[in-house]
Amino acid sequence: MSSDPLETLFPKLKGTAFSRTSPYDPTYNCIAWAADDKRRWWWPDPWQMYYWPDDAPRECTVAAFRAAFGTLGYSHSQTALDDNTKEKVALFCKNGIPTHASRQLDAATWTSKLGPDIDISHELEAISGICYGEVTDILGRSKLT
Repeated sequence: MSSDPLETLFPKLKGTAFSRTSPYDPTYNCIAWAADDKRRWWWPDPWQMYYWPDDAPRECTVAAFRAAFGTLGYSHSQTALDDNTKEKVALFCKNGIPTHASRQLDAATWTSKLGPDIDISHELEAISGICYGEVTDILGRSKLT
């Protein structure tokens, strides 16, 4: 049995160089964190309880998440490899439904907000599995200066 509760939730973290990078904060979620927005919770709920870009469909589909990140200048990227000119976001899905997003920090490191809990830095695939499913999309935009 793993001694770290995160390794229990995300078994692929075991043996990797992950770290906790912020304390619990229920103000924002993983989608907001990937969008670099720590002010609010992002989710396409039909009741409009949470923030969602006006130009994106308010539905839990890959197309809607692509559109939401598209409002920030992101578009489909061919690879998760860091080419040093793009900011990247990885979209995770379970059974075709978006569940999570991570933002790339450098060639080997990504950052994720774990629901209302903490932020962690991790290898991209280390959080794939039962909780979030698998990486289905990589989105990229030119690095902001």
